[in-house]
Amino acid sequence: MHPSKDIIFSKGKELEGKKIALCVTGSVGCLRSIDICRELMRYGADVYVVMTESAVKLISPDMFEWATGNPVVTELTGKIEHIALAGSHKGRCDLILVAPATGNTISKIAAGIDDTPVLSVVTSALGSDIPVMIVPAMHESMYRNLFIKENLEKIKGSNIELIAPKIEEGKAKIACVDEVVETVISKLYIKDAKDLNFLITAGPTIEYIDDIRFITNKSSGKMGVQIAKEVLRRGGNLNLVHGPLDITPPLNDNIIPIETSEEMHNKVTQILKNKKIDIFIGAAAVSDWTINKRYPGKIPSSEELKLNLIPSPKIIEKVKKLSPNTYLVIFKAEYDLTEEELFKKSFDRLKAVNGNLVVANDVSKKDTGFRSDINDVVIIDRKGNMKYKGKEKKSYIGKKLMDIILKENF
Repeated sequence: MHPSKDIIFSKGKELEGKKIALCVTGSVGCLRSIDICRELMRYGADVYVVMTESAVKLISPDMFEWATGNPVVTELTGKIEHIALAGSHKGRCDLILVAPATGNTISKIAAGIDDTPVLSVVTSALGSDIPVMIVPAMHESMYRNLFIKENLEKIKGSNIELIAPKIEEGKAKIACVDEVVETVISKLYIKDAKDLNFLITAGPTIEYIDDIRFITNKSSGKMGVQIAKEVLRRGGNLNLVHGPLDITPPLNDNIIPIETSEEMHNKVTQILKNKKIDIFIGAAAVSDWTINKRYPGKIPSSEELKLNLIPSPKIIEKVKKLSPNTYLVIFKAEYDLTEEELFKKSFDRLKAVNGNLVVANDVSKKDTGFRSDINDVVIIDRKGNMKYKGKEKKSYIGKKLMDIILKENF
C-alpha cells in the first residue's frame, strides 16, 4: 500500500469501500483540493484525481499523487481513463466530485461539451447514472454572471448536486473542506431513516447566577451532534435542541440553540406537542439544579454569596406522557460504578421513564465521556438486553446507536 494511504479510517469508516473521482479545474481553489482528498481518505474513501491542463499550471499532479497514493489523470490515453473511472461497469467510481469547478467547466457541462479529461469523466458519469457533485469557485462577478447562473440552474436538474461557494472578499470561494466531505458522506450513505422525524437534545445547559455568571457541567455536546449528523446522513428529519456546544452543529433548518434547562424543557415540550416525533434521543446533559433566584447585573465579587438550588424539570420524564408513541432513547451518566452497578442503575432509570433504550457510561473514566471524542458505553433495551458494549469514537457510537434503533424497530 502507498504510504500516503496510512491515514485511511483515521476519522471513521463512513466512506469505507467507496471510490471517488476528484476532478480539479483551473481555479486557485484547487489548493484546497489537497485537503479535500486527505479528508475523504480519513473517512475511508479511495480517491482518484483527474486534472485539466489549466489546473496543472497551478498545482503539480505529483502533489495529488502524494495526497491520494493513486496515479493522477491529466490526459486521456489508450487506457480510456474516463470510462475506467465513470463507465457502466463494476469497479467504477461511486461519485464524481468536481472541486473546484470554474465557470468555464460549469458552462461546458451545461452545454454537453467534452474537451478536457474532467469533462470526459463528467460526461461518462452522467450517462452511467453516477452521482456528480460540483463545487464552484471563481470571482464573485463571474459567479453572478447571468449566463453562469442560468447554467448552474440547468445542471441542477441533471443528477448533479451543487455545493454552494462562500461569498467573501469579492470572491465565490470554494466551500470549506468539512462541508464538502460531509455532503459527500451524506450522498453515499444508506437512507434507512427517510421520512422519520427525530428530536435530539445535545450539550449542557447553563443556569445563571447573575447576568454574567452561571453554573454548568462538562458536557461538550459532541455525542449529541454526532448522532444528529448520523440522522441527516441517513435521510431523517432532524430537530436538534442544544445548549452551548464545543463543536459546530450540522447545517439544518431545525437547529435550535438554547441556554438554560427551562428553555430546553419549554422548546422540547413545544415540539412534542406540535410535531409528530418518531424518535426522541436525549443526549443532553441537562443541569440537575437551577438557581432559585437570578440576580440582576453583576454581583460584587467582594460579597459572600449563598445560592439556593432547586431541581430542574426532568425532560425525559415528560416525553412518553406528551407523545406516547415516540421511541425514547435516554442517556445515563454515572460516576465510578462497577459494570453491574452501572447496568442496574441505568436499566432502572429506563424503566422509570418508560423508555426504549438507554445509553449508559461512567464519566469517571479517563479520556472518555465529557469533552472527549471517545465514549465508553453500554446500550441496554427495555427488556434488559445488552445491545452493545464498547469504547469507540463518538461518531461510531452514533452510527451503532442508529443501527440498533432502525434495524430492529423501523
